[in-house]
Amino acid sequence: MSALPTFSFNTTAEEVADVFADEIRGKNVLVTGTSLNGLGFETARVIAKYANLVIITGYNSERLKLSEVTIKKENPAAKIYPLILDLSSFASIRKAAAEVNALKGPLHVLIHNAAAFGTSASFASTVDGVETQYATNHVGPFLLTKLLAPKLVASATSTYTPRVVYLSSVAHGYGTGVDFDLLTNPKAEGYDAFKTYWATKSTAPLMAIELSKRSKGKINAFSLKPGLIFTASMENEVVSTIMKGTGALTPEGKPAEGLPWKTIAEGAATTVAAAFDTRLDDQAGAYLADSNVANDKRAAHSCDPDNAERLWTVTETIIGEKFTF
Repeated sequence: MSALPTFSFNTTAEEVADVFADEIRGKNVLVTGTSLNGLGFETARVIAKYANLVIITGYNSERLKLSEVTIKKENPAAKIYPLILDLSSFASIRKAAAEVNALKGPLHVLIHNAAAFGTSASFASTVDGVETQYATNHVGPFLLTKLLAPKLVASATSTYTPRVVYLSSVAHGYGTGVDFDLLTNPKAEGYDAFKTYWATKSTAPLMAIELSKRSKGKINAFSLKPGLIFTASMENEVVSTIMKGTGALTPEGKPAEGLPWKTIAEGAATTVAAAFDTRLDDQAGAYLADSNVANDKRAAHSCDPDNAERLWTVTETIIGEKFTF
């Protein structure tokens, strides 16, 4: 067997999938947030070349259908299962999880790609009483993982350990970490949409660490930084305004020159590596960047075991259920 290649900044998702085609074959994979022109769609598209089944999710049925049709147009043999899922609603998550659990066979990989990205400058909370970004970026994924954990664990063999992948961001290190007060007591006073986004992205490395620890080897979880990518979310008026203010976007709303921009194909590569690179088998809880382990790129608050344990137990209280193995 030839040596595995070294991945880099410019490696694409398709290149990673092709390297690990044998690892992907026969696997059932769920990817959240799979609208066209996004990281989740690109992840699902390249995995669908080889996987047994790819479950794609979204809360908008028309956009979800468009993603399914687009993947199958390119690869008619792809097995795609579209799943309506609104991560800001516990009821929607429970309904979607029940649907997945009713499908034949185990689940090998769960990829938490979907995210709310400061799309409203003002404070908002969900029907379940959780601040919207925390709901979509952390609490919803936590509940979904909890409900699908038995189906994930069922995929384990003597040579395979199921994986859960959490997308973080370089922005996880911009702030001070999880705002436990806002998480547990949502309020408009002093609310800052972008700081909240940074804080929600700081949960991903913590969850990768804690899920790996609590499952005691039954699940390997990883978090990652996809990189700076111009996706549809940056065309949102609020996000665009803030990104222009940081200098990342030009006054016309285009990617500014001189910054380390990645294409969507390059950005999704690290997700595919986290899901299938066999070199990660003994590195559960690791943080990846440019498709390689980059634990040194984690902010201190996002690899603190006390923070990880506190976040887990606080989130259990929010969903009203214990998440144990």
